[in-house]
Amino acid sequence: MNAKKIDHIGIAVKNLDETLKFYQDILGLECAGTEIVEEQKVKVAFLPIGDSEIELLESTEEDGPIAKFIKKKGEGIQHIAYRVDNIDKAIEQMKEKGIRMIDEKPRYGAGGAKIAFCHPKSTGGVLVELSEREE
Repeated sequence: MNAKKIDHIGIAVKNLDETLKFYQDILGLECAGTEIVEEQKVKVAFLPIGDSEIELLESTEEDGPIAKFIKKKGEGIQHIAYRVDNIDKAIEQMKEKGIRMIDEKPRYGAGGAKIAFCHPKSTGGVLVELSEREE
């Protein structure tokens, strides 16, 4: 598997609107839109920067993965996503190399991406997302 680039950096936040003020008013980034991903219990704001983007992630439910992450670790970087050409092939290659996968099959991610997460215990403590997008 060859990662093509950093697709996005996911940042867990308690309040999307408040956090957007920093990224827009201070850093000068523009929000390209928001999306609610029901399956992941999250509202996402997309902030393009260069050929990548920042994704701000606010939980829509108290028991959602982002809410649990914030309770355990506080707000901050939750995952780094790497763009791949073929997510099915990438998942198989990761498994062949002994990487523990959270997702054995791709699932729907924000922005229409096909995604799969690698377990942090196999990646040096970093939650790694594989992301395939139509270009």
